[in-house]
Amino acid sequence: MGDDINGLHHVGHVVQDMNQAMERYRRLGFTVPAPAYPVLPRVVGGPAEPFGVANTHVYFPRNFIELVAVIDDTGRMPGEARPIPLQVPDDKLPGLMAAIRATAANITSLLQRFQGLHIMIADTPDIDSVAARLTAADVSHGGVHAIQRPVETSTGTKMEPARYLEISHPHLPAGRVPEGRIGFAENTPVEALADEQHTDHPNGATGLVECVLCVADSALPELEHRYGTYFGQARDGQVTRFDRANITIVAASALASLLPGERPVALPAFVAYTVSVRDIAATEQLLRDNDIPVTHTGTGEMFVPANAALGTAIIFRQDD
Repeated sequence: MGDDINGLHHVGHVVQDMNQAMERYRRLGFTVPAPAYPVLPRVVGGPAEPFGVANTHVYFPRNFIELVAVIDDTGRMPGEARPIPLQVPDDKLPGLMAAIRATAANITSLLQRFQGLHIMIADTPDIDSVAARLTAADVSHGGVHAIQRPVETSTGTKMEPARYLEISHPHLPAGRVPEGRIGFAENTPVEALADEQHTDHPNGATGLVECVLCVADSALPELEHRYGTYFGQARDGQVTRFDRANITIVAASALASLLPGERPVALPAFVAYTVSVRDIAATEQLLRDNDIPVTHTGTGEMFVPANAALGTAIIFRQDD
């Protein structure tokens, strides 16, 4: 179990204000391209308008961090935003509009819990095998969906195919579990991002290597069992690690030992993610020069507290 997983595909940071998020991430030393947003007519024959959610990606060679914001009713977008026209036959427009509205409502509900990390997607080379495995284990999911996502390359923006599935939890809307949205994606990131721009970061970041989930102590056994079904065998210790998916689960009572000073506003919650960097000393100097507060984990690694990074702690780890 779990042999069909290659680590993290991406994590999603849901933010209230895309302009603020881009500015903060750039101060953190990440290269952040202009956000993309869908444009389509809301009714057949109408003018194309911004609609749904806008996002941008902090790219690494094998995975990425997604920044997500809901487009408000006025359609206001950041000045740098890139429109992505969606082409759809007239008879398919109502269905697409309904799907986009559902996605926007889902993101809004996550933001109402708190601004921060709500999305965790594992990478897989064989999503059909994952779907079959989850079905056999009686894990509810929405099936495999094919999409196209915008990717910036040296020759301009192109749409890359991707396939994904999201896990559902009883008594919650489709595609939701108590901690947010989790699932799997297949789009061979190494090939898809080989020509991608913006993978060089001033802070020296080289990859997304971990996601940290905090849970109430009483709920820990159930969540460990659930994630074991999703991602395979766990490695136990002071915290529980699902190494194939690069997920760490920590009980609320142990969070202070792992991330001193952090206090999640809701449980369960993704409270942090970790990026590897080429030179940790240079990264720390850049952060301090940019007036970003830094502290240290219980094991001595450097991290930026959640209150300085729009609701999620960011751990920086020396690349091996």
